[in-house]
Amino acid sequence: MLMQLSPAIRQYLVVTGNYWAFTLTDGALRMLVVLHFHGLGYSPLDIALLFLFYEIFGVITNLIGGWLGARWGLNRTMNIGLALQVAALAMLLVPASWLSVPWVMAAQALSGIAKDLNKMSAKSSIKLLVPEDAAGRLYKWVAILTGSKNALKGVGFFLGGLLLMLLGFQGAVAAMAAVLALVFVLSLVLLRADLGRAKNKPKFRDIFSKSEAINILSAARMFLFGARDVWFVVALPVFLSQSLGWNHSQTGGFLAVWVIGYGMVQALAPRITGRQAGHLPDGRSATLWVALLSLIPGFIAFGLLQGWNPATVLVSGLLVFGALFAINSSLHSFLIVHYAGSDGVSLDVGFYYMSNAMGRLIGTLLSGWIFQIAGQGSEGLQACLWLSTLFLLLTTVISLKLPRGAA
Repeated sequence: MLMQLSPAIRQYLVVTGNYWAFTLTDGALRMLVVLHFHGLGYSPLDIALLFLFYEIFGVITNLIGGWLGARWGLNRTMNIGLALQVAALAMLLVPASWLSVPWVMAAQALSGIAKDLNKMSAKSSIKLLVPEDAAGRLYKWVAILTGSKNALKGVGFFLGGLLLMLLGFQGAVAAMAAVLALVFVLSLVLLRADLGRAKNKPKFRDIFSKSEAINILSAARMFLFGARDVWFVVALPVFLSQSLGWNHSQTGGFLAVWVIGYGMVQALAPRITGRQAGHLPDGRSATLWVALLSLIPGFIAFGLLQGWNPATVLVSGLLVFGALFAINSSLHSFLIVHYAGSDGVSLDVGFYYMSNAMGRLIGTLLSGWIFQIAGQGSEGLQACLWLSTLFLLLTTVISLKLPRGAA
């Protein structure tokens, strides 16, 4: 059956399968680390520090990884990402007495490098597997890849908790390492050797994009993801736990379901934004959708300020925010692949996702800091939401400069 498919579709399936397998282990590992080290008595700050290098190395990896992908080929960078994730999991199989904060931070740093090499390679590959005159199909394939990844990340949260309960920490980590090692071997065999390698070897200075459209889109992406994480990463789960009295399973379960729903909306974004009617998104579409999104954090903050039922305001507001954010994210994911040049595509995609990682890092740090100094309750969450609104308004202004029509 598979051999009857076109070579491009077979390669797309290999890339997608790699990305799915990696995403499941990435989401499961995050939940495993949080739950296991919380159970060992680690403080919230210690647990947060475990993921600090994960985000920092994501910024560095996206910037350099795009250059490596153009020089070596995307098959190599994707396979290196898989191998590094296996190594990161293996680092956590040491005796429990070795699992200090610096050791786990180092493992998470390795996992962060692996994740962004894998993501950059997967997103860049799609550009090369779709004919240049088939922008509609490109949008559909990018949306499916991006949406399915986020849905599976939510599934990974559930998987991590389930494996921890059934196999214990080391058993769960060993099982994931074994499965991912098998995926790595299959990828070595099935992924095309020359995928994504630039005809002319790019110099290191070429890691910075020379395209005005990509620079504008990258700046917009940084503030877009900063606007999400500035209230979603630290402030929201702590507020749900401390102020609303939700237990860990309620908080984790709700956020996991939210991530799965977010991914499903991403996959459906082409239908929502009009691809079925022959309309492809451009700079105007990106501006309109982020302008609409910018209303939601302010609405949630206003509801909390007025003393409305906080659970109702947050749950309903978060659902609307998630749906609109998913559409914005999917539009951006299409536009970067659409704008990127075919020769050395990973250079443009890597630079763009460096901005994405920088936005996540800024948002994560500000989420904890603003929530703490403004008061760890409704006032702190409101402050984070107002900052989210400001970031989204900046994204809207930046998006006004994106190209209209064909780039």
